[in-house]
Amino acid sequence: MKHPNAFSFIRPKKTPFFYGYIVLIAGSIGVLASIPGQTVGVSVFTDPVKDALGLSRNQFSNAYMIGTLLSAFFVARAGVLFDRFGARYVAFFSALFLAVALALAANSVYISEGLQAWIAVRSWVLPFIVMSVLFFAIRFFGQGVLTMSSRNMIMMWFDKNRGKVNAVSSIGVALGFSSAPIALDALIDTYGWGNSWLILALILFCFSVVVLQFYRNSPEDFGMPPDGKTVLDKTSTTAPVVEKNFTLAEAKQTRAFWMIGLTLAFNSFFSTGFTFHIVSIFSSQGYSKAEAIAVFLPISIIAISVSTLGNVLSDYVHHKIYVYIMLGAGVLASLGLFYLGTSFSIYMLIIGLGVFSGLFAVVNAVTWPRYFGRKHLGAITGKVMSFLVIASAIAPSLFSYCYTLLGSYATISYLTLGVLLFLVIGSIRVKNPQNL
Repeated sequence: MKHPNAFSFIRPKKTPFFYGYIVLIAGSIGVLASIPGQTVGVSVFTDPVKDALGLSRNQFSNAYMIGTLLSAFFVARAGVLFDRFGARYVAFFSALFLAVALALAANSVYISEGLQAWIAVRSWVLPFIVMSVLFFAIRFFGQGVLTMSSRNMIMMWFDKNRGKVNAVSSIGVALGFSSAPIALDALIDTYGWGNSWLILALILFCFSVVVLQFYRNSPEDFGMPPDGKTVLDKTSTTAPVVEKNFTLAEAKQTRAFWMIGLTLAFNSFFSTGFTFHIVSIFSSQGYSKAEAIAVFLPISIIAISVSTLGNVLSDYVHHKIYVYIMLGAGVLASLGLFYLGTSFSIYMLIIGLGVFSGLFAVVNAVTWPRYFGRKHLGAITGKVMSFLVIASAIAPSLFSYCYTLLGSYATISYLTLGVLLFLVIGSIRVKNPQNL
């Protein structure tokens, strides 16, 4: 990159320690900044926003689905832009546009009412369209681009220590995500949902400036190798490992790409549907809103523990093991939802979601560069991100229709258990493409 320090006062080569550690902190904050675009950040706004707009639960869920599906068609392209322009500019514009989207969402009622007055039609269709468009922007720039660019940037700066570094990042991210529903719920109770979105928009606008100052695309831009090692051990007789850099087209020809990508997509589907309707799910079994939101804490504790251990071991173990543990956790969570209301079901849900979420943070960050190299990381993870976005798009509506048409959220478990069976069988022959 010709001008890696443009618009910034920070000079990575002048820092007294490896700049990758600053990238680690900045990138982790970037993932946290995407929370308003994540399901965990949207879910607490669901009931007050749909009521203010006069939308039913199904209508609001469908708007979320349409907006998220639209974003899935563009997020893969964002991965290509990451490879071309780097994390700095991609993350900067995603944070900036996410701030704009949240500011518009804060005024969605006024926008809808203005459109209805302009065309002299009173209908749920207009607020539905408004929220579909806003959800597209919120999900694309938040869940999609800002998350992908921030996480990939961290992985670009490390190689041998990638798992250990991701362990540190995952702890902070998991703590932030787990506390977000409680913090956002308190923010809404204090300032209202509209002003809360405006506050988040202001924070993101300020963060976009932070991105330009501290984000850097790769250590090679500054003549540094990953991990900060500047001198090779000349006495070593071990030949250096040559990393194979797969293109997206080459990666798509491997079983590993599809099975791991679909496993991550399943996690996105289940956790999104569960989180989006968490208050309603627990309410249907007699739990209060506070009790529903409280489950995020034990889930996050398990996720942090599993993620930390998984990241540290990821530099030494086969990642296929992680895939099977994730699938087993998915079975446990599905059964927990199916039997929700019985004595041990809530523990099955918490343990299943905790383990799955913890290993998701490992596999989604560490496995892709480990399996397919760093050169085309943006294109590959961008494509995988489209899987996750599509899965998260259809989940709220399917969960909603299971409840409104079939009378119970538990019926979604028939679908999830079937998908898990397919993934278990399909993952048997998964191998690391670097060893093929």
